[in-house]
Amino acid sequence: MKDDRLLGHKRSAPMNDYVYEMTDRFGIDRESISVPLEKEGNGAVAGQPGGEVDIMVPATMSTEKWLPTLQSELQRLGFKLQDKESW
Repeated sequence: MKDDRLLGHKRSAPMNDYVYEMTDRFGIDRESISVPLEKEGNGAVAGQPGGEVDIMVPATMSTEKWLPTLQSELQRLGFKLQDKESW
């Protein structure tokens, strides 16, 4: 585990790693994704003009538990899961 001294606790993976692993599965370019460092509410996913995606990680549950919601929201925005070889 990584020692995160700024937050004063240990965590198994940074939240953005989970988010990027999921968006990679959809073939979404990381340059087109905005993921604020602050967590907020129940989380949110919004498509922006030009194909950009804003992802707000929830404060109400772990990022890992929220991943199925992220997957459904990306599908709702029209993204399709890619073959594993593509990511």
